[in-house]
Amino acid sequence: MHCTRNALELKGLHYRYADGTVALDDVSLLLKHEERVALLGPNGAGKSTLLGHLNGILEAQTGEVFVEDELLCPATVREVRRKVGLVFQDPDDMLFTTSVFDDVAFGPLNAGTTGTELQTCVEAALKAVSLLEVAAKPGAHLSLGQKKRAALATVLASEPVILVLDEPTSNLDPRARREMIELVRSLDITLIVATHDLDLAWELCERSVILDAGRITADGATRELLRDEALMRRHGLEVPALALLEK
Repeated sequence: MHCTRNALELKGLHYRYADGTVALDDVSLLLKHEERVALLGPNGAGKSTLLGHLNGILEAQTGEVFVEDELLCPATVREVRRKVGLVFQDPDDMLFTTSVFDDVAFGPLNAGTTGTELQTCVEAALKAVSLLEVAAKPGAHLSLGQKKRAALATVLASEPVILVLDEPTSNLDPRARREMIELVRSLDITLIVATHDLDLAWELCERSVILDAGRITADGATRELLRDEALMRRHGLEVPALALLEK
């Protein structure tokens, strides 16, 4: 049972890059615990910039981020990064040691976990993504699907409250894509998925948020928004195949 009312709240986020590009323009968003939300929009909409604000990789120029009702600020950023696990689109950005085991151990070890507790924590994360048998291998020796699951394990090992996935199925073959979807579906956690894979959003997330030109333009039930052909076209998206099949 969570004693806090909200998992995540964004209030009036603005972010402008040095070249003058406005990436976020008054973005406000509220997530309850155990919600699963798809973050959708065309390239350049601001999705990656928004994700970077969720655990302090980027600092809001205006606005506030609250994680479990605690303001994200320099004094709290370390704790927030433990609570908000961000899995990058390119798993090679997260696999950099000599073995998958050490990659997964990196976060807990930095948080002070050692010895038997560390071993148990890492093995549990690898087991959750069905990669215990490759623990001794370097990440570079894995298939792309295995790399993406290993990257996910590096975050799960820190037992986050919120899991944030950036394009978790990009460039995967159909089998690896299905494995990733089923894996994410099995996780009992608050979830934010930034994706162009609209069928994934349809399957996994009961709620969808459309971001375009740095602003939230739609926020509602996935199966209502993604069926709206005019809305999808307006934001450079398409009605997912699964929605068409259910007509």
